[in-house]
Amino acid sequence: MSIVAEHDVHAAPAPPPTGLRRLLAPGWLRVPWMISLFFGIGAGIAVLVRWAEGWHPIWKGEVITTVELAAVPLGFLAGIGAFDYWARYAIGSPTRPEDHSGHGARSWRDYFRVNTDHKVIGVQYLVTTIFFFLAAGLLAMFVRAELAKPGAQYFDPQTYNGLFSVHASLMIFLFVIPAFAGLANFVVPLMLGAPDMAFPRLNALSFWLLPIAGFMMLSSFIVPGGAFACGWTGYAPLCSTHQPLGSVFFQMSVQWAGASSIMTALNFLVTIITMRAPGLTFWRLPLLVWANFTTSLLVVIATPFIAGSQFFTMFDRVLHTHFFDATLGGYPLGYQHIFWFYSHPAVYIMMLPGFGIASEVISVMSRKPIFGYRLMALSLMAILVLGFSVWAHHMFVSGMAPWLRVPMMATTLLIAVPTGIKVFSWLATMWEGRIHFTTPMLFALGFLSMFVIGGLSGIYLGAVPIDIHVSDTYFVVAHIHYVLFGGSLFTIFAGIYYWFPKMTGRMFNEKLGKLHFWLTFIGFNATFFPMHLIGVQGMQRRAFDYPPKFADWNLFISIASFGLGASTVVFLYNMITSWAHGPRAPDNPWRALTLEWQVSSPPPIFNFDEIPQVVGSPYEYGVPGARHAVLNGDRAGVETEEEVPVR
Repeated sequence: MSIVAEHDVHAAPAPPPTGLRRLLAPGWLRVPWMISLFFGIGAGIAVLVRWAEGWHPIWKGEVITTVELAAVPLGFLAGIGAFDYWARYAIGSPTRPEDHSGHGARSWRDYFRVNTDHKVIGVQYLVTTIFFFLAAGLLAMFVRAELAKPGAQYFDPQTYNGLFSVHASLMIFLFVIPAFAGLANFVVPLMLGAPDMAFPRLNALSFWLLPIAGFMMLSSFIVPGGAFACGWTGYAPLCSTHQPLGSVFFQMSVQWAGASSIMTALNFLVTIITMRAPGLTFWRLPLLVWANFTTSLLVVIATPFIAGSQFFTMFDRVLHTHFFDATLGGYPLGYQHIFWFYSHPAVYIMMLPGFGIASEVISVMSRKPIFGYRLMALSLMAILVLGFSVWAHHMFVSGMAPWLRVPMMATTLLIAVPTGIKVFSWLATMWEGRIHFTTPMLFALGFLSMFVIGGLSGIYLGAVPIDIHVSDTYFVVAHIHYVLFGGSLFTIFAGIYYWFPKMTGRMFNEKLGKLHFWLTFIGFNATFFPMHLIGVQGMQRRAFDYPPKFADWNLFISIASFGLGASTVVFLYNMITSWAHGPRAPDNPWRALTLEWQVSSPPPIFNFDEIPQVVGSPYEYGVPGARHAVLNGDRAGVETEEEVPVR
């Protein structure tokens, strides 16, 4: 039974300011002059320090730019009001009564301001990350246009390197990781029976750091010398001393994106641990909540390492330190050890939420309980632990200590065990189930098949002799795209389609959704599977040019990639038109048992009119009389298989 809030539980907001007070009120009118103010403060501090120390020139562009990449975003955040509450608290100003006027969306304008509602923030995350997904995809199209034929076509080598570097960085830091955070932001508090996240203002701030990081990364194209062209890994000393000013934009944007991830992860951890509904023990949590719990632990533990690596490279460039300069006693391989100690766990930061989404969708659409629920949850924890023990398999040909290769190979192969447990559990869940091939289910099955292919190629790359042969070839490009595109993007699409009715209150066009899936599935495999073949034959990755013997395959791959890019148009059209004009969604169109489907679509501003009482598993499909939670006393019930057909 659905619980629908027919009233708001907050006082009427204060009347909007008028006259000059509008320039002082938080919002977009305050942003320009606050940015100008903070720009002046940042430049003044840099100039004052250089003057006091006797450094010349006093106005040095690279130093000023580095300082402004911190100062200007702070001015933007102060302008839109991200710090207002904390600033008043810090200076001892009298506490204002909370009227909740900054909570919830009553019009489209509420999505363009600081909002403390986790559902609004979830939508803000998703729309923003899709924008950066489109930008990164456009850069990929430029890369494939250049590689359609041997030789120089449209770009010089430096620009080409910048294109694929920004493409990869946007996809990882500004799409995959925050898109999962957006879905979780919307869904996890509802799944817990909570009215909101534990720290709503911190949640709002964590979102507004994202557009800062993304536009900073994109703007590296317009600074002197062009974008950073050292890959998303930013290896030192290449990125620390041998790249144009754009490398500083990369290093600072990673800091902003990383800060956003850490804030979000801390919020999830506190929310999951402290705000569960009565009866919702850890062994009754939906697997999506388990996945975000383990992901948040990964983020909190690992992200400071990439922050440190980027600070060190930036210090080498701007402050003339020598952390990674071998000619002056630095240790270049130290950068790789620090970077990959984060970036291999980051692979699981980009995978574990997708595992949770796949578990939700596969169980609901198969109408069966998850096979081996506890083992599925424990395997997430095993991946969390083992993920920190395999980082150096990215460095088999880097010149690191040879004795480290064999233990890293062993742990790399060992981490396939908990992942394999999940794959077989999903297959067992579907076995003899009443499978409904809806759009979310198709994307979940597409994820399962593509992730298995990516995992198998990962076993090859985890073996030292094979990795030495195919390192820095297109075999690695194929592997990472099967893991991250096939493993992450397919589950992101599955999650968007699955929770779209809950987010918008509208149903999407199922035919267009299935068309989007098949265009994506075919285009993806046509683009990336041939890369395995030319990779083992020696086609180098990150190469501006290539031998003519690979010309035919590269032309085929480029044509397929344009088809893959075009499939996104179907998705955008479906989402936009369905959100505006789609048929009204029922409260529970998939007949799921988890708590988010027991409230109206879209949910009330504070989620629940009453606190739900959790009494059972979230996956007891086919069990007579089973229910996950009791809402509104004994009148709450769960629809049986015969009552309502699945849409």
